[in-house]
Amino acid sequence: MSIQSSIASSLAADYGRHGVTQLPGLLSATEIAEIRDVFMHQIESDRGVGHDDRVGDDDPLSRYPRFVHPHRRTELEMGRLARRWMLDPRIVGPVEEMVGPVHAAQSMFYFKPPGARGQALHQDNIFLQAHPETCIAAWVAIDDCDAENGGLKVVPGSHRYEIICPDEADPEESFTSTEITLPEGFAAEQTELASGDVLFFHGSMVHGSGPNRSADRFRRSLIFHYVPVSSVEISRFYNPLLRLDGTEVTIAETADGGACGDGWTPAAPH
Repeated sequence: MSIQSSIASSLAADYGRHGVTQLPGLLSATEIAEIRDVFMHQIESDRGVGHDDRVGDDDPLSRYPRFVHPHRRTELEMGRLARRWMLDPRIVGPVEEMVGPVHAAQSMFYFKPPGARGQALHQDNIFLQAHPETCIAAWVAIDDCDAENGGLKVVPGSHRYEIICPDEADPEESFTSTEITLPEGFAAEQTELASGDVLFFHGSMVHGSGPNRSADRFRRSLIFHYVPVSSVEISRFYNPLLRLDGTEVTIAETADGGACGDGWTPAAPH
């Protein structure tokens, strides 16, 4: 077995067992610096393209709102960069080793400056509603990430649950309003990622983060979601999907209500 195939087998095995796996140093320092600089230039020149999470003017996330679907803004440098990395074989390759052929569904960039709240425990597929399987995330660390600056917490093994309906989150800790109560026997584990590492995780794996309690450290991340090409429906927010050659494809939209009953909807698109 070659070194490359050994790594792929290990990633697939970790993903199947735990619902999450980490690939260190996938992006170089030069590549990370380009991503950081392009997105920082965008937020400093026009933060109006950021997602409205309805935070107060004194909230750090008001100055540094997350970008949702930047890959669709191809008139902007950040959009072209997001799209390029979203379809890059170094990211898509491991994804396909774990789940087979995929379409690209979503891009996001989080700035998470010092003082910013975290995002309470959640599952990504409650937002995407990809069926009959689920989505998979590729979470690229732009900064070193740990507990102090609000690095991700993950719950290995929780991907075996399809969807857990959430309760209310602590607004002092989370900028989103819902949070999952973990089933008995599960616990969140703090991750530590170096800049350039990529964390891949299952759409049903519970994850979240605490506030950035550091004095001067951002916790920036570039995030992509993919769905198997066999997916037959997805939430409206994610159409059109992208084939890996960059062309668009539209699939059926999920019915209203989602997995937690008629009339239930997430607080905001993820």
